[in-house]
Amino acid sequence: MRKPPVHTISKDAIKAWKITAALYEIIVWLISIVAIVLHFVLDFPLWIVLILILTSIVSTYLTVFLLPKLRWRRWRYEVFDQEIYIQHGILVVSRTLIPMIRVQHVETEQGPILKKFDLASVSISTAATTHKIPALSNEIASDLRDRISTLARVDEDDV
Repeated sequence: MRKPPVHTISKDAIKAWKITAALYEIIVWLISIVAIVLHFVLDFPLWIVLILILTSIVSTYLTVFLLPKLRWRRWRYEVFDQEIYIQHGILVVSRTLIPMIRVQHVETEQGPILKKFDLASVSISTAATTHKIPALSNEIASDLRDRISTLARVDEDDV
């Protein structure tokens, strides 16, 4: 049995994921607030309002406070000469091996929230799909992109 990959993503990923989740949770809370207003204005059923508020509380706890930490603990990656090994998932842990010979291109991506924490994600594209290693420091992401690109070119030359 193969050991899990050794490299982790940046600890700042937790903060970035919490902010992203909080932005989505604002929408959930706005729906709950609208339901409260409708209850007082149009006699909207109280049980629906209470379910929406309870759902908002549970959803906020899970997506903002619990899941980012669990997600960070599971994310691992490792780059070998012949393959890239990625592990992620909370309930279902996915372990993916990407042969270097299948890599078509590699790029780094950075949205506004990742940029705030000086992070970037590395996307590895094959003919079948794109695999992503999220939330690495800019320097590590750039080095990883260049290393994978070099290793993928060497493998293509060997074919």
